[in-house]
Amino acid sequence: MKSKDIAVVGVLLAVGAVIRFISLAIPGPLTSNLVIAFYCLAIILVSPTFKEALGIGIVAGAICALITHSIFPPGNIISEPVGAVVCLAVWKATRNMKVLSKVSAGITTLVATFFSGMTFILTVIALIYTAPNILSKAAPPVGGFLTAGFIIVVTCAVVNAVIAQLLYIPSSKVVMRRGG
Repeated sequence: MKSKDIAVVGVLLAVGAVIRFISLAIPGPLTSNLVIAFYCLAIILVSPTFKEALGIGIVAGAICALITHSIFPPGNIISEPVGAVVCLAVWKATRNMKVLSKVSAGITTLVATFFSGMTFILTVIALIYTAPNILSKAAPPVGGFLTAGFIIVVTCAVVNAVIAQLLYIPSSKVVMRRGG
């Protein structure tokens, strides 16, 4: 990855981190994750390799785990690399399709956010909700958590898709103007 690309990724992750920090004022165990919109935008703008996208996801996961009031912060360290890799795959699959070319950034971010969010929810269910079953026969209720989490993931995916799509055109022009 070129140093210019590293700078683009760093700036976008920093913007996402600041927005995530500000969003902590909103109470709740599960919150919208706008860092995803910004790492998706970074991946879309710099078209990294698989390993580079995975690295972007790991850094984003660390940021999300550190700046959170989630019920299970380490879940982001698993979910964000998944989202980043899905983002890269969907972007490569849709960016040159004539039918989707004008909205491929939004579609890519929508799908990546959905995969990241569902990975987070399934990780939480696997680690927090099933671990007590090893020690006791009482299974914690998972349905309500899954339903609430799904609603949050879908809402966050739509919001992130809109943000990424709106920011893609002006940011891609800036990156291209700088020789990207």
